[in-house]
Amino acid sequence: MKIRLPLYLLFSYLIFSTPIQAQDPVFSQFFITPMQLNPAFAGNTIAPRISINYRTQWIWPGSTNTYQTYAASYGQFFEPLNSSIGLMVETDNAGEGVYKTNRVNAFYGYRLKINDGLFIKSGIDIGFAQNSLDWNQLVFLDQIDPVEGIVNPSDEARFDNISRTYGTVGAGLLAYGKKFYAGFGAKHLNTPNEALTVISDNLNTGLPMRFSAQAGGQFTLQKGNKKTLGSFLSPNVTYIQQGEFAQLNAGAYIGYGSFFGGIWYRHAFTNSDAAIFLIGAEFDIFRIGYSYDFTVSGLAASS
Repeated sequence: MKIRLPLYLLFSYLIFSTPIQAQDPVFSQFFITPMQLNPAFAGNTIAPRISINYRTQWIWPGSTNTYQTYAASYGQFFEPLNSSIGLMVETDNAGEGVYKTNRVNAFYGYRLKINDGLFIKSGIDIGFAQNSLDWNQLVFLDQIDPVEGIVNPSDEARFDNISRTYGTVGAGLLAYGKKFYAGFGAKHLNTPNEALTVISDNLNTGLPMRFSAQAGGQFTLQKGNKKTLGSFLSPNVTYIQQGEFAQLNAGAYIGYGSFFGGIWYRHAFTNSDAAIFLIGAEFDIFRIGYSYDFTVSGLAASS
């Protein structure tokens, strides 16, 4: 039996996008890495699936020290067990390594068949993360000479701990059929402490839980055959909230033959955030795409 292993590559360049707090990145093309939002998406395709994402945030001509995010994930469903597994590895690199976060999450999902056209799936994820600070790259006020620049050693006391490792737990539910899906996910149920130092009891209350709801579908516009791919329309929407910050992302992408593209709008409630564009192509089991966020908020004018 031939096993097809789809591989999805997405290169995202986010211009002035607003993150949901610094600790949890969310890719604009959330449907490419759905396990990041809801563990019930683990292994939710017929064949095993591998996804690779790269994101550069806040770039403009001449910019340096941008935020970069790397992610790779794998998911597979085992029909005899009605179960699926998944694995996701992420790295956030802020300021060219000044502050870095590495995450590893393992996923498990169980599928319950309601009827021939409806399934309900539950999922959990357990992960570990490590935050680290490169103290040697920090520049303090007492190091700066008005004429010579940065020439002085600093008297600033180094933190006792410049890295922290912590565990995190998440859960989710998903209902889906042949043409639609709808789900709900929760992350950081244990509200882990990620702080490197204790500044105040009020500032060390733990990582806020993140809640997300998502829905979407895929509708065939023209059926394909053995020689050519068909066409489809796939609308989707997600709502994400963590602490006091929230965003709504809605739009759709369309596929025609080997090519696909789409447009979305992200609203951060405190401001109109960005229009999101996607273009890509499919080659056998491979899909590769490029995503660009065009800021429509006041942040664009401030540049």
